Parts: sequence; structure tokens; C-alpha cells
Amino acid sequence: MSESTYGIGEGPATRVSLSLPEGTAEAIRARVGKREFSAFIAASVERELRGQVLDEYLADYESRKGSISDQARQQARQVLDEVFAEDDQWPAAS
Repeated sequence: MSESTYGIGEGPATRVSLSLPEGTAEAIRARVGKREFSAFIAASVERELRGQVLDEYLADYESRKGSISDQARQQARQVLDEVFAEDDQWPAAS
């Protein structure tokens, strides 16, 4: 049997156990309802993972090349906006 590798937000759903403070769980239910609870958690985790992937990339780049200028940051922001608006794909977390 071959193993499939999925990117962030891809693949079949899998059941996991999750513990949250009751206040957090109540706030989520109040915001999205009981039926959308899992979808909210999944989207939140995906956003966090994507942020970590970008943070790791930027830290690696800056350790190799030095600080990124404000102009380069703005250009990168524009490129990412265009790429991800069209493709809706994110790299897998490493």
C-alpha cells in the first residue's frame, strides 16, 4: 500500500481528539454553531500552519541573504496575493 502525501487543507477528513478550554469551545460554538465547529478548527489550524511555513521560509532566507528591505517585502506581498488568489495552493509544512 502506498502512502499519499497531502498539502495543507488537502486529503480526506480524519478524526482526531482535541482538548480546548471550555470558554474557547463555547466562543467557537457561539460564533459558528455546533455544525461548523470542526470546519472552523480546521480552517484555523490551516491558517496557523501556512503562517508557520512562511515564517520558516523568511527566517531561512534572511539567515542566508540578510534582512529583507521594505520594498522587497511589498513586492513579495503583491506576488503572493496574485499567486494564491489564482492557485489557492499552499506548500506543505516541513
